[in-house]
Amino acid sequence: MSKEIQTTSSKLEPQFTKVLTQIQQARQRAYSQINKTLVELYWNIGQYISRQVQNNGWGKGIVEDLSVFLKYKDPNIKGFSARNIWTMKQFYETYQQDEKLPSLMAELSWTHNRRIMSLKTAEERRFYLLLCGQQRYSIRELERLINSGTFERTMLADQKLSETVKQLPQPVEGVFKDSYIFDFLDLPVPHKEKELQQALVASLKDFILELGIGFSFIGQEYRLQVGTDDFFIDLLFFHRQLQCLVAFELKTKKFNPAHLGQLEFYLEALDRDVKLSHENPSIGVLLCREKNDEVVEYALSRSVSPAIISDYETKLIPKEVLRKKLNEFYELLEGKGVE
Repeated sequence: MSKEIQTTSSKLEPQFTKVLTQIQQARQRAYSQINKTLVELYWNIGQYISRQVQNNGWGKGIVEDLSVFLKYKDPNIKGFSARNIWTMKQFYETYQQDEKLPSLMAELSWTHNRRIMSLKTAEERRFYLLLCGQQRYSIRELERLINSGTFERTMLADQKLSETVKQLPQPVEGVFKDSYIFDFLDLPVPHKEKELQQALVASLKDFILELGIGFSFIGQEYRLQVGTDDFFIDLLFFHRQLQCLVAFELKTKKFNPAHLGQLEFYLEALDRDVKLSHENPSIGVLLCREKNDEVVEYALSRSVSPAIISDYETKLIPKEVLRKKLNEFYELLEGKGVE
């Protein structure tokens, strides 16, 4: 590029950028429309094959012949191997009972849909469909969410919400997690609270991905002044959907009921002095290195402040372990007659 053109480009960069933005946005809309059309096509083919299998006895041999026929008649057609056609059939049969899901699936890529379709339960599949539909997660991000047991950790947290949290004007189900996974941090063992705080802020993008949809970072060591004394919240966020402040207090040791008093004080100060009149009551998350669920339940039963007690891990928890823990918790609730 000549110096003359470079100079012109530099002067007109804002105007040129507008044209570039229009091109990129149009390309993205075109890609989205193509993807939606393809997913709808795979759904329709899956429906047709499913009905042929059910009504006319089609089997693997006929589907093999169909795949060969398509390739022979139109060599430009790609992606319709017998295996892929059977996957389309499975795609249709997996979701045909839920009328609300097809519109969600059309917003995701075929790769996303195939990964979510492989999950074991309808509840889990719906969870990740909604999550990806809302947040437009990449396939890599989706893999991490699944492998880290995001569904199981979220369901466990929902089951353990205190009555105070359940009575908030803003519904919090599906927002918090029973355990948070910080496998993206390179923390020494053991580590101090300050080291944990600094590491989370340094990896803020990964931290917010782990927290989930809606969290906006306000600051670390957020200063509260009560009377002539200063107090500092480890990490303060605002949640867009909940329309409230969320304070995170970090503890690198096992949960102690005494920790709860400090968090309750911070929530009171936030609601009195920081919260805006149109916002909902603030929520506190006490993030501990480990916790005893029975001790947590006792501590929260008399608490008047909306608090969540979670622990954190610096390595992935095996998904099977989380699923077993969730199933055991469901069985415990059933034994107590809780629906």
